[in-house]
Amino acid sequence: MPKSKSRKKPSKQRYNLHPHRKQRSKASPKWFAPVMVALMTVGVAIIVWNFFRAGGQGFDPGVMWLGLGLIAAGFFGISFWK
Repeated sequence: MPKSKSRKKPSKQRYNLHPHRKQRSKASPKWFAPVMVALMTVGVAIIVWNFFRAGGQGFDPGVMWLGLGLIAAGFFGISFWK
């Protein structure tokens, strides 16, 4: 009677308790989150100031874009916070 093929034995690797993992990146400095929140807050304050200055008649789109840019910079920065 022909002999059937036997299964391959698993390789002789040792069991690793702690497999190789990615190293965690460093935590952000403590001042990072407050600075980003301050950027967003100043951006909102600039937009509100732009609407209320000169009795609502002095709206300037450039100032509004400045406020929106500060808010966007805050959101962009906070996305890298760890």
